[in-house]
Amino acid sequence: MSKKTFARHARKQFAIIGLGRFGSSVAKYLAELGYEVLAVDDNAQRVQDVAHAVTHAVTADSTDEEAMLALGIRNFDVVVVAIGQDIQSSILTTLILKDLGVPYIIVKAQNELHGKVLGKIGADKVVFPERDMGLRVAHHLISPNILEHIELSADYSIVEMKLPSVMYGKNLKQLDIRQKFNCNVLAVKRGGEMNITPRADEPLLKDDVLVIVGKNDLLTKLEQAHAEP
Repeated sequence: MSKKTFARHARKQFAIIGLGRFGSSVAKYLAELGYEVLAVDDNAQRVQDVAHAVTHAVTADSTDEEAMLALGIRNFDVVVVAIGQDIQSSILTTLILKDLGVPYIIVKAQNELHGKVLGKIGADKVVFPERDMGLRVAHHLISPNILEHIELSADYSIVEMKLPSVMYGKNLKQLDIRQKFNCNVLAVKRGGEMNITPRADEPLLKDDVLVIVGKNDLLTKLEQAHAEP
């Protein structure tokens, strides 16, 4: 596909640079949600593999400032740098995007040191997909009731916990999770619906999911206290 400059659109536009498993997944998901997505990689086969799923797919070198200018990369609301193992290219691409004035830059990091460098050079958000997936697997091994684990910071997380059998029929007041574990129930998911103002006296049902926020060590205690074989 020939390079072209994209005009700013009323709906958010995203550019994904690096089309490995992480980058291509993000690109396809955003496109499925109806957003305009530009997918970029220096590997023509990877570009071809996602071309059917996104708005535009282009083979280009993200470390070439002129190439990025030609794509109109500065016109995108968010650019995700999902470059794989090439840390040098990841850093250089981030620097170029920052210099070009991209409003919001999200960068995939390989490790903590890489992440620190990215933060210092201007990445607005640094993500660790492999580490985060490892955390999710570990938490699921600790407690199969944990459906999702989202790290908010080094100390705090949100978990989605499938209601353990010992909680069936009880209400939030009886469970008193805040007093016992110093964690807060943010919401109760029931039948695909999210209730962000659950009544303290309403009995919980078998298939309910609790959305809980707290310090990581306290959440672990909560998980272990209600772990089921």
